[in-house]
Amino acid sequence: MAQVIRIEVIRNRLSQITLRVCLALLLALLSCPSSAASEAPLESQIQAVFLLNFTKFIEWPAGALGASYSSFNICILGSNPFGASLDQVVAGEVVYGRKVVIQKIDREPEAGFCQIVFTDTQDYDAKLLSRLGRGVLTVGIGHGFLRNGGMIGFVLENRRVSFEINRPAAESAGLVISSRLLAVAKAVTN
Repeated sequence: MAQVIRIEVIRNRLSQITLRVCLALLLALLSCPSSAASEAPLESQIQAVFLLNFTKFIEWPAGALGASYSSFNICILGSNPFGASLDQVVAGEVVYGRKVVIQKIDREPEAGFCQIVFTDTQDYDAKLLSRLGRGVLTVGIGHGFLRNGGMIGFVLENRRVSFEINRPAAESAGLVISSRLLAVAKAVTN
């Protein structure tokens, strides 16, 4: 177990560099002029990259990831704004020694099935969090998502995608968010 933790620490240090490079690339892409028609796909592609990278800066509570042979499920609840971009971003990726799998779901998942639940609605049901169980990161769109109990909310300002974090919501689910991720968030609710 100690070796696994050491490997994860090394992986997290390498992920810091990856996150910085991704953020620099994303900022460069966002500062390029674009037409209104191309903004939406670019926005969803950037959110897809962020969604995967969040996994590298969050610690899940013991037992929340399931058996060692289980996949790491990123569940899309409702409509899928990513199209194929999220599938492309996670292709071949491994998190905590588990293959990352995108699960498109139309209703509330069983407790423990998803490690991340993404929804593109701001009308997030705060009661859903308690029914999802401990160890589930909720990610959505906008400030309203956070006010309704979501943990990470994507925001778009001046054509730049960023995110805000509701730290108490994450902590109540047993998730520990790295200070490095907190430092790059646009805002953090404490």
